[in-house]
Amino acid sequence: MSGGFLVDSLAQAAFWMVVGIVFGGAVVAVFPRNIVYNVLGLIACLSGVAGLFLYLGSFFLALMQLLIYVGAICIAIVFAIMLSRPLHLEVPKRRMPKLAAGIGAAFLFFVAVTAVAWKTAWKPAAERGTDWTITTIGHLLLTRYALVFEVISLVLLVAIIGAIVTTGFSRRLSS
Repeated sequence: MSGGFLVDSLAQAAFWMVVGIVFGGAVVAVFPRNIVYNVLGLIACLSGVAGLFLYLGSFFLALMQLLIYVGAICIAIVFAIMLSRPLHLEVPKRRMPKLAAGIGAAFLFFVAVTAVAWKTAWKPAAERGTDWTITTIGHLLLTRYALVFEVISLVLLVAIIGAIVTTGFSRRLSS
């Protein structure tokens, strides 16, 4: 057994383990009826996506995935849960038309994403620069990639507004 084969096998095993974390977290984020478990599944899934970014060699995207989605949005969801009605109250029953509509929408989304991925002419990535200091990244975020920076800000704003609206809605129901 050669050393290169062992390294490749370990890399593939790590990749499939991270993919398992992503899919396992996605299943836990969708199916349990307890919202705390749903958020924990979402955290596991998004952390697994950060692991996939690490596997692809994009350390900055992995860090941003952890910082923005796991660190900010999931924590905002946890705050909304903490401020909402108690979990020991009766959970409303799931309605079949809503469930069928959700499954149908997810299937249509999956078909659309699969069609786009199938029809895309994939090309190798361009060579990356070598200067990735914090100063360079900050300069690029505020000049060349300003739109990405603004979209990240909007995602955080929507998450905070959603947490506030959820809290206000649940407080009105419980009073």
